[in-house]
Amino acid sequence: MAKYANLLKPLDLGFTTLPNRVLMGSMHTGLEEASLWDRMRGTGLSKMAAYFRARSEGQVGLMVTGGIGPNNAGRVAPGAAKLSSRFDMYPHREVTRAVHEVGSGSKICLQILHSGRYAYHPFAVSASAVQAPIGPFKPKELSSSQVEQTIEDYAVCAALARDAGYDGVEVMGSEGYLINQFIAQHTNMRADEWGGSYENRIRLALEIVRRIRGKVGKDFIIIFRLSMLDLLDKGSTWEEVVQLAKGLEAAGVTIINTGIGWHEARIPTIATCVPRAGFSWVTKKLKGVVNIPLCTTNRINTPEVADRVLSEGDADMVSMARPFLADPMFVKKAMEGRADEINSCIGCNQACLDHTFQGIRASCLVNPYACHESELVRSPATSVKRIAVVGAGPAGLAAATESAQRGHDVTLFDESPEIGGQFNMAKGIPGKEEFHETIRYFNKMITKTGVKPQLGARVSVDDLKGFDIVVVATGVTPRALKIPGSDHPKVMSYIDVLKH
Repeated sequence: MAKYANLLKPLDLGFTTLPNRVLMGSMHTGLEEASLWDRMRGTGLSKMAAYFRARSEGQVGLMVTGGIGPNNAGRVAPGAAKLSSRFDMYPHREVTRAVHEVGSGSKICLQILHSGRYAYHPFAVSASAVQAPIGPFKPKELSSSQVEQTIEDYAVCAALARDAGYDGVEVMGSEGYLINQFIAQHTNMRADEWGGSYENRIRLALEIVRRIRGKVGKDFIIIFRLSMLDLLDKGSTWEEVVQLAKGLEAAGVTIINTGIGWHEARIPTIATCVPRAGFSWVTKKLKGVVNIPLCTTNRINTPEVADRVLSEGDADMVSMARPFLADPMFVKKAMEGRADEINSCIGCNQACLDHTFQGIRASCLVNPYACHESELVRSPATSVKRIAVVGAGPAGLAAATESAQRGHDVTLFDESPEIGGQFNMAKGIPGKEEFHETIRYFNKMITKTGVKPQLGARVSVDDLKGFDIVVVATGVTPRALKIPGSDHPKVMSYIDVLKH
């Protein structure tokens, strides 16, 4: 059997076929919002288009956009993306065109996300007027007529997505957003037809899917992100999850994607301390219960792990999100037998989630090109220079290999006998073992790009003579503690603890 045969096997959905079993999960990157000025210039979503084009070139089977609100109340924040009119729709055609014209067979779905009580604006709404512990505003309870209008808004959003050229939509029904807020007793205290019994609480989810299917027809992908593990009090029981899954299949869902944990849950679900594929067992419990493809997710960051999850029957597809920030060519490299060249996600969340929560554009700690594809463009050097890079930590390694990829003659110096700098200390901390992957990647890239490493000796000024450019990337010196008792023999620096 070919390597990663399970992962790279096509998936027949009946009316269309996915080229492989890889789903690029939804991430809000900050590229989803188009300013009025950009719309008027016809470049509203050009950065988002370039971002998804790169992943289409990387052979991702199915991609899902960041969350797009179906109406104003559903927006995650003031000015955040929504799709409720043709005016909103037109910029998205640039995105779908960019994906499809690559010719890789990649498909793209728009995620419809109503934030509910998680909204960062005073117009937040929910099943009941219960403020989220992580939300700044107490939501207003939707009236029955407003619930009906919200269902229609979802359907209109899906129809507009189809008109924009998307291959489908993902309905965000997990992570504690609006649909989840109706499903769980944790947030639904209603006594009308949308609350009380479980049958009433799942009505919103099922009606949304039925209404969407009626609007878009049979040959359009509908993914439902189902919360299979809420990880909080008064969440759904497993029996209720199964009941909803069966109802979703009957309502017309094409694929069920796994959701793990509400955003307010206190249990880590995606941090680097979570074991790889640590929640695939949850998806496996649903296998055989429904007859539509199931997608598993969370902390899957190598083709070996993804293929194993599929070979063991845990799911029919594997969702990876952050790994495609780290390396848009993930699938293509796996297909071509170059998995050792994959720049792996280390689960740090520092430039993706942390940026999103700060309201700035997402990127990736190990791949600064992420979400800057139209601005940071690697081009061949016009004249070859001799470059010395002093310091083989992450910054020096990136400078050396990037320069070499552009065609320069690069020598890398470090007094340590191994590359990695302080990552060699970080990788020894329990829960940060993924840092090994970045060092593995750069070891491979040094060889591939022709960087000449000079390790194990301290560099002198004479060593640097004759170079056109010297890059100093020698890192930092730890700050000395200046508090009473810091000079006690029992007090140690982090370097003393981790290195010595």
